[in-house]
Amino acid sequence: MQREIFESEHDQYRETVREFLARYATPHQDQWEKDGIIDKQLYVDAAKFGLLGFSVPEEFGGGGMSDDFRYNAIVAEELAAASSGGPAFTLQNDIIAPYLLGLTNDEQKARWLPPFARGELVVAVAMTEPGAGSDLQGIRTSARKDGDHWVLNGSKTFISSGIHADLVIVVARTDPDAKASGAFTLLAVERGMEGFTRGRNLEKLGQHSQDTAELNFDDVRVPAANVVGEVGRGFVHLMHNLPMERLSIAVTAVASCRSLLDMTLEYVKSRKAFGTPIGSFQANKFELATLETEVDLAQVYVDRCISALNAGTLEGTDAAKAKWWTTELQQRLIYACQQMHGGYGYMMEYPIAKAYADARIQTIYGGSTQIMKEIIGRSLGL
Repeated sequence: MQREIFESEHDQYRETVREFLARYATPHQDQWEKDGIIDKQLYVDAAKFGLLGFSVPEEFGGGGMSDDFRYNAIVAEELAAASSGGPAFTLQNDIIAPYLLGLTNDEQKARWLPPFARGELVVAVAMTEPGAGSDLQGIRTSARKDGDHWVLNGSKTFISSGIHADLVIVVARTDPDAKASGAFTLLAVERGMEGFTRGRNLEKLGQHSQDTAELNFDDVRVPAANVVGEVGRGFVHLMHNLPMERLSIAVTAVASCRSLLDMTLEYVKSRKAFGTPIGSFQANKFELATLETEVDLAQVYVDRCISALNAGTLEGTDAAKAKWWTTELQQRLIYACQQMHGGYGYMMEYPIAKAYADARIQTIYGGSTQIMKEIIGRSLGL
């Protein structure tokens, strides 16, 4: 089905993104997978091509397109189509940028936005802990006020871009007696602060070239000037930005589905068994017809969510629906397509095998499928 949300300038931008990935990412992907991390210079190069910083106001060196998530979607879709899971562009564009744009004061904007727009400042958000994931009540990392500083102690894990990050927005408990809505504050910890150390670059099932780290904070003195947003409103800030994060994951899921389905269609038309293309067997034909229908339907819903986000009307429950449905579809589709590849689907030299490993996290991060259903269920009064 023809998509209707993009205009000519978006089509031109998509070509730019494709050109950049073909020149700067795809040729190095295999080496990055072996290294377990991408070359950090890629962020600077991406910013020059407009893949990063496009939502930052022009006065700070950005592209000034903060109100159009269609550009974000194009970057996410082309990364998925190119099987480039290493560059954390969606993290920077869809998760980090809203914090830096919406929660910072003038001094912080002047300090952080220009290098962020140039790709020189890689930023991460540190929420998850060894004993706390979706349930913020389990967060133990804490900070106490000491003069014009906050003294931060604790540890975080599964932090995307944790190795490359120059700035880490840390969720810390600043009021041990308050309920979740008033207990947390976001503190920006900068590379080189005494007491801030990084643990392992964690070895994952998939997305090997995307660095994921353990972070430790031992009496880190964070200036009060590095509080992001308001003291005690960290939970509120996190909840405000979650719908965009979940929509971003859904965009990636559908784009991956489309790319892998198209690739599988080509394969089953050329691969023969018993002298016949395997795509002509009724079992495979019906399976592919079902998946083709579901991907089209998922795309329509996600596009509607993109339009709603641009209009400021996207509800958290809508994003939750998009996130869980598309990522679960992604799992089913990859399993079916891999099965049709037979033994070749088990070989890492085939993109479907890498996709199988890379996609497994999709139903987990950003809120698991079960958490999404809990959110939707509560909206039904259950």
